[in-house]
Amino acid sequence: MNITKNLDGQKLIMALEGRLDTSTAPEFDEELNSSLGGVTELVLDFSGLEYISSAGLRILLSAQKKMNKQGKMVITKANDTIKEVFEITGFIDILTIED
Repeated sequence: MNITKNLDGQKLIMALEGRLDTSTAPEFDEELNSSLGGVTELVLDFSGLEYISSAGLRILLSAQKKMNKQGKMVITKANDTIKEVFEITGFIDILTIED
């Protein structure tokens, strides 16, 4: 998985490419946690994300809880497969997902 970060003031855009699964989730969690200081808007660009597992979902839930305290989190450009995972798991009601 590749992670690209772009910090613009208090807005952090993180673009993910590849698979967010058990083997890549720890790397994403570490990158995310080390980057959230002072961030009030987190945008996760999933245009290059092909797959997400339960390990990835756990990190998204944790990130959402953190961002609820300091601002907002938005997921953009998720493909239909990932949107379906969000729907099946109920995450569609927890996360802010935009096209």
